[in-house]
Amino acid sequence: MGDCLELVPLRFVFAAQEEIRFPAGKAGNTLRGALGTILRPVERAGMGGPSGWRAGPRGFVFRARHLDGRRVEAGEEFSFDVHLFDVAAVDGLVEAFGKLEALGARRGRVEFRRVTGRPLRLELEGTEAVNRLRVRFVTPTELKSGERVVERPEFGILAVRVRDRISALRERYGPGPLWIDFRGFGERASRVEMTRCAVEWREVERRSSRTGQRHSIGGFVGEAEYEGELREFVPYLRAAEWTGVGRHTVWGNGEIAVDVQK
Repeated sequence: MGDCLELVPLRFVFAAQEEIRFPAGKAGNTLRGALGTILRPVERAGMGGPSGWRAGPRGFVFRARHLDGRRVEAGEEFSFDVHLFDVAAVDGLVEAFGKLEALGARRGRVEFRRVTGRPLRLELEGTEAVNRLRVRFVTPTELKSGERVVERPEFGILAVRVRDRISALRERYGPGPLWIDFRGFGERASRVEMTRCAVEWREVERRSSRTGQRHSIGGFVGEAEYEGELREFVPYLRAAEWTGVGRHTVWGNGEIAVDVQK
């Protein structure tokens, strides 16, 4: 059996007790800040908590772009997703969000209603020949090649960043790093051609509630098409639909969608 990635996708449902406003492009950042506020007293007390809440790569990502710029009226339910890779931390994460009392730009009161989800296992071995595919960069995606931020998602760069993220998540929260030829994987990925690129840069900033400093969490959005020997890469890209790729994935950045074109 080949490599795999395990996670637990969770959907949290809350009810607004007062009007809740989510900043445009920053719903994930708002939720991550709320989680940090809940956990900070625990960390200060020396009680720690699941490792995925404290150190990188973070053991979870938020999926909340449907809340960007949205106003939730009092009495209305709303939801968001968390993809949890630190699968042993499910109970702790649910307990933490159960303590959430206020949210949004104006700190409106909220009430926890329910959570749903079940474990998911993603196999990373390609089984079908694929020669063409499209990748949509749904939320701002920042990729680096070396120390340089790239303007275009060349396949060799994209595939290597996906590979490294999955391997890092497995090493920290799963059975260990990928059992693959990393160099060979990268060399084969570099031979895949990008036949179309329609991306644009989107500037987004967040403000740290701890330091008050502003940080860029922008990146490119749009889509790109690729052609070549893609069989081995498709499962990794499918897994990246759950993990995100690039920087700031914990806030929901780097969300991609893959369309295989046979």
